[in-house]
Amino acid sequence: MTAKYESDKPIYLQIMDRISKEIVRGVLKPGNKLPSVREMAIQAGVNPNTIQRTYSEMERMEIVETRRGQGTFVTEDEGMLMKLKRDLEIKMVEGFVQSMKEIGASEKEIVESVERFLAGGIKEHD
Repeated sequence: MTAKYESDKPIYLQIMDRISKEIVRGVLKPGNKLPSVREMAIQAGVNPNTIQRTYSEMERMEIVETRRGQGTFVTEDEGMLMKLKRDLEIKMVEGFVQSMKEIGASEKEIVESVERFLAGGIKEHD
């Protein structure tokens, strides 16, 4: 299963984002073993060096840990997992707010749009 990648962002960062979201959603739980570099490369349809870079960056950020001879595992540090969730939330909100500002929405309009959406009042028109 080859994933689709955006051309404006390095693939290793896109894979890192996908894995991070799976961790935050609980699909990957603390202590879970990640697929080997080769397995993940095949699943993602990328070069193993890309996955090695992804895992190395995630280890540097303390999201995962590599155990020699055993593989790469999701951290069991609850504080780090909470930080990961907060960081993802901030990144997503920043992207949304920036996009809304690009179309000329004020802060008040952005908040009102979110409130309407959450209440089920914003629908895409045909």
